[in-house]
Amino acid sequence: MNIDRLVFAFAGAVILLSLVLSQYHSPHWLWLTAFFGANLFQAAFTGFCPLAKMLKYAGKKSGHAFD
Repeated sequence: MNIDRLVFAFAGAVILLSLVLSQYHSPHWLWLTAFFGANLFQAAFTGFCPLAKMLKYAGKKSGHAFD
């Protein structure tokens, strides 16, 4: 799996997890959803994604979105 797919899978999993936690634990978990949504939004324009940088440093194969 390349970096692009890992980033999208991780972000999607965290967003879904925070939505579930907001329903069963506390609505404050929605702040995590907002944080990941904002990070995805800024990455679309800037091309900078902290997770992508960490995965690249870890030796994962680069995709096309985060070169």
